[in-house]
Formats: sequence, C-alpha cells, structure tokens
Amino acid sequence: MKLIYNFGIYCYKQLVALAGTRNTKAQKLTQGQKGIFDYLEQNVNPQGGYLWIHASSLGEFEQGRPLIETLKKHRPDTQILLTFFSPSGYEVRKNYPGADLVCYLPFDLPGNVRRFLDLTKPKKAIFIKYEFWGNYLNELKQRNIPTYIISAIFRPKQIFFRAYGGYFRRILRNFTHLYIQNETSRRLLADIGITNVTIVGDTRFDRVKDIQLSAKELPLVEQFSQGKKTIIAGSSWPKDEEFIIDYFNRKNEIKLIIAPHEIHESHLQFIEKLSKRKTVRYTQATAAEVAACDCLIVDCFGLLSSIYRYGTIAYVGGGFGAGIHNIAEAAVYGLPVIFGPNHRRFKEAHELIACGGGFAINHGDEFIAIADKLLSNPQLLASTSEKAGSYIATNTGATKRILKDLFGIDE
Repeated sequence: MKLIYNFGIYCYKQLVALAGTRNTKAQKLTQGQKGIFDYLEQNVNPQGGYLWIHASSLGEFEQGRPLIETLKKHRPDTQILLTFFSPSGYEVRKNYPGADLVCYLPFDLPGNVRRFLDLTKPKKAIFIKYEFWGNYLNELKQRNIPTYIISAIFRPKQIFFRAYGGYFRRILRNFTHLYIQNETSRRLLADIGITNVTIVGDTRFDRVKDIQLSAKELPLVEQFSQGKKTIIAGSSWPKDEEFIIDYFNRKNEIKLIIAPHEIHESHLQFIEKLSKRKTVRYTQATAAEVAACDCLIVDCFGLLSSIYRYGTIAYVGGGFGAGIHNIAEAAVYGLPVIFGPNHRRFKEAHELIACGGGFAINHGDEFIAIADKLLSNPQLLASTSEKAGSYIATNTGATKRILKDLFGIDE
C-alpha cells in the first residue's frame, strides 16, 4: 500500500505541474515547490529546534494563529517554522512576522521528507485540522519527534473509517496526541482503536474573538449605516447577490453592504447593474457619498471581519458553491447569520442553526422570508442576535487548553 501511496503522490505532483500551464494557482504551487530547499538552506538555523506548524491553507492558518501568537508572547525565543501546502495560504502569509521561517511544504515523497526534516530538525510538529501526509507522519514517528494535530474533526465517510482504509488508520497512529473538536470525532477514533485524544473544541473561535477585540474602526462604514438596519453580505458570489440585491431593491428602509468574494472589475460591475438604488465603492467613497448611498460595495480585502460590527443581520456566501465561508466572523458580533445549503461539512453551521443563531436556505425565497421575520420583529432579532453571540462565546478556549497541555502555559 505504501508503494501505491507514493505513486499517487508522484502522479499528483505531475498533474499539478501540468495544470500549471493553464491554472494560476497550480503554477504558483509548482514554482513555490522548486524554491523550498534553497530557501531553507539559506535561512534555517543549522541547530534546528523548530516548532513546526503546518497549515494546509489560509483558513487552517487562521485556526492555528492564536496558538502561535500566544506562544510567542509567553515564549518569544521559540523558533517557529510555518509551512503551507496551498498558494492561497502561502501567498498571503509568506511574510507573517509570527514565524521565523515560512515556506511551502514539499510534496510528501520519501526523499523530500527526509531532506526537509534533516534541514529543519523540528523538536515538535503540529498539524492544523487536516493534512494527513503518510511519509511525513511515519518519518516523524521514526525520529521520535512529538507530533500533534489540533482542531481536528472526523466524519464517518472519511477513508480512515472505511474497510479499505487500513493504511490510513496506521497513519493516524503516528500522532502523539490528537486535539479534536467534538464527541462524534472521539467516538469514530475510538472505534478504530485510537484513544490518545482530547476534546478541546475549535481554535477558530479563539481567532474570531481575537479579531473582534482588535476590530478596526471604519468611519466610512459607520457613516454609511447611520444606525439603520443594514444587511451585510460577506464573501458573496453572483448567485447570492442576485436574490439579496433583489430583496434590497424592494426594501427602501434597509441598507446593504456587499463584500464579494471576488473583486475583479467585471464582478463589481455586475453588482452595480443589479442594484436599482444608489451604490458606491468603498475605495472611491467620501463621507458625504456614503451617507447619501444605499449600497456600499467593499472593493478591497481585509475589512470584512471588522465591517460585520456595523450590521444588523449577515448573509455569508459560498453555500451555493463549494461550501460556506467563515460564518463565525459574523456571529461573534451577535449577528444572526444566513447561509446557503452547502454547509454539511461545517460543524459551526449545524450548531448555530440548532441554537437559533443561524439559518440555512435553499433558495432566494427562503432568504426573503427569514430576512423579513428578523428585520420586522425586534424581539426575534434581539433573541437570535443574543444566541449567535453566545454560541461563539461559549466555544472559545481551545487554544488555552492546548497551550497548557503542550507547553505548560496557563493564562
């Protein structure tokens, strides 16, 4: 099985290189992979001793970020090696000041793995949520390097729990300890004989709480909302925008802030054409202009997590595509959150629905019904807002538990 696994990784590497002739993301990954060992040889501390933290992409990095920053605060001499597999993580955080080294993770082939570990000599390894690379985990175990996974979540359909998943079950046994999100994951792991686990929850909640506490003041957004009922559509896609803007066009008493997932010119023009009311782009706005407009289009990145504070209710996009974006960023401000049908893989979506702070829709008519109920009933709005905020508050603390367990840090 190991030979088949290695052959699969090799083929994947070749397919990425082939895709790179047409796909920008694949091209960046291929180019980034070529420079890893040169970067490490020029920058690594020859003595090693790194705490190696691996995040597949930007979302996983954000889950691990509270741990990195709290650890650096208490143990500033800790050398941190941060790796990514996806360009969407590396390209955004390659200059992250909280890490001493930042690079792509070499493809999981035996020669790459040995060379990577020989160069960096990590004293501990932490994987965030996903990423179960067989050769890395096997080699870390053979070298007696303590290896952990945090914020992990498991589902019955994963290969570990299939009859043919024996090789992958053995990979899981290489972890020194698994810090998992919920009881379902614990039971699944127990059924395959893995009991070195602790349920601590999801460090993502700690991250969104940190973001809330350090949220930017945005005078233009405050001037725009002026205390009026405001819908915030975060990380929206065209399918989301069609029914949201249609609703907004017929509701003169509300305002709308759209922070689309993609901000290229054609998409911005698409939004502007849909709106029958006055719109303005954030980067082109003045205080006088936003006060006179009904729809504010956020045509830049990095503001959405702070913008939610100015809203009344939130719609988070992606649920009519690959999957919903970060709903916790909105809920932390006590905003009822509406999202599309593709939320099955997201524990926080199920739990927000269950507690009454979140609402899933299957089509635009359902969005209209829910938005109408919330915006026309102050008591219901207050109740759902309180439930959304309380849900986040009661789920924070995973980072503290992990830091105390692994590093003896007790804040």
